[in-house]
Amino acid sequence: MLGFRHLLFTLSILIFGVLCTNAQPRDSKRFEAIENEKIAYITKELNLSQAEAQRFFPIYNQYNKEMWTLKSEKTSVSSSAPRGASSLNGSGKRDVLSYDAKELEVKREYRKRFSEVIGSSRALEFFEIEQNFRELLYKELQRRNK
Repeated sequence: MLGFRHLLFTLSILIFGVLCTNAQPRDSKRFEAIENEKIAYITKELNLSQAEAQRFFPIYNQYNKEMWTLKSEKTSVSSSAPRGASSLNGSGKRDVLSYDAKELEVKREYRKRFSEVIGSSRALEFFEIEQNFRELLYKELQRRNK
């Protein structure tokens, strides 16, 4: 139970770090610490051996970097749309959908790369574990905002 509380505390710090747009040096330290917790969570949930983890996480780091880049680009496209624009406005929405398609393509590519290291079943499970981690973060943020 203590480990779960520690995980939730760490997850809440990650949410706070992500929500802060002006990352200061101390925020980057918090983000780094929470990213380490995420890695520990993934390692535990995928039951990675030390050898698997050494091969998996360099690929994961590339995947994570590509996804962050795409999400940043997607956010900048979304925020550059004029206020009050209709949801049927083709230009801005089409761009956002193209970023969604790019994210899907990146996930498909990395699923193949992950499966070469940890097998196809655990490679598929990775994306579910990643989503579960995000949900834990979200729930912890909601709990702290009550």
